[in-house]
Amino acid sequence: MDFLLKQIEKRKKLVKFIIAGGLSAFVNFAVLYFLTDIINVWYLASSVVAFILSFFVSFFLQKFWTFEDGSKDIIYRQLSIYLLIALLGLLFNTLFMYLLVDRLKLWYMLAQFFISGFIAICNFIAYKTFVFKKKEFDL
Repeated sequence: MDFLLKQIEKRKKLVKFIIAGGLSAFVNFAVLYFLTDIINVWYLASSVVAFILSFFVSFFLQKFWTFEDGSKDIIYRQLSIYLLIALLGLLFNTLFMYLLVDRLKLWYMLAQFFISGFIAICNFIAYKTFVFKKKEFDL
């Protein structure tokens, strides 16, 4: 048990990233289901609203919790870059879902699993490197 706790502490940022991503994914699915099945909103409109809400949940969790970036002066720049990364991920996801499912005949759930994992790795690196990079000051 001590070994496991030490490994988690060593990779705390990655663990937080996974938890925050899981929570934002839950928000996405919950809002999509609620709007579509409970309130009877058209599924495409529900999908857009769910994406937007989960995007903001993800951004604020990643900024303030995962990467512990409390700065507020550059939040709009960070939000813009984060949105660009999210939209690129959406484009990448759509393209590779088409290629893996329609062209290679892979089961859509398995294809989504692999693509989501790859996008998550790319996002973690992009967020750490570009969006929430800690500034180093020369003295």
